[in-house]
Amino acid sequence: MRLAALTSGGKDSLYAVYLARKEGHDIRYLLSMIPESHESYMFHHPNIELTEIQAELMGIPLLVEKTSGEKEKELKDLERLILRVKDEVDGILTGVIASNYQRERIDRICKKFSLECISPLWHINPEKYWHELMRSGFRIMITSVSAEGLDKGWLGRIIDEKAIDELKELNRRFKIHLSFEGGEAETLVLDCPMFGKGIKIVEAKREWDGQRGTYVIKRWVY
Repeated sequence: MRLAALTSGGKDSLYAVYLARKEGHDIRYLLSMIPESHESYMFHHPNIELTEIQAELMGIPLLVEKTSGEKEKELKDLERLILRVKDEVDGILTGVIASNYQRERIDRICKKFSLECISPLWHINPEKYWHELMRSGFRIMITSVSAEGLDKGWLGRIIDEKAIDELKELNRRFKIHLSFEGGEAETLVLDCPMFGKGIKIVEAKREWDGQRGTYVIKRWVY
């Protein structure tokens, strides 16, 4: 199928692209929403501008659309973005894992435009998923945290097997979703098999308010 992939630059959207390519699908476009609000119900905010670099490294055209991030109204902004590609693709690819809120709304838009909604990670086992990411060569950084148990020490941390073990313990103690599907954290893919070379962070800072925080990337090279 010819697909356009919704991407935030995080692990889920890019791993969905990786799987779709392995299955022989043609990823014609990457689609990114840029929310003006940190409180968006649908879309990832931290360091979203790096999707442009990721798209360049993968050799896939990127289309972007800004959104206020206001609940439900942001779906109209997503419709405008999908409308730009609907005549060139057969479906929309998503990295949704467990959020019915996101999946139902994206599926509704796809049906409106007679497109398939493809979600290869739907209900994947979170622990198995992390190990698949590691085995597949994904280098993943935590860029925001907003849940009990995830302190500022996680900001900018690269996920490895030790970090996965710690996340499993936090899941046991605080019931956070192991894949962050509840918005407990956001991620950024710095390297993966689809990139010609990895992204190296040169300058960044941690912003922490005592309960949640963001790793703001200021400069990078690749």
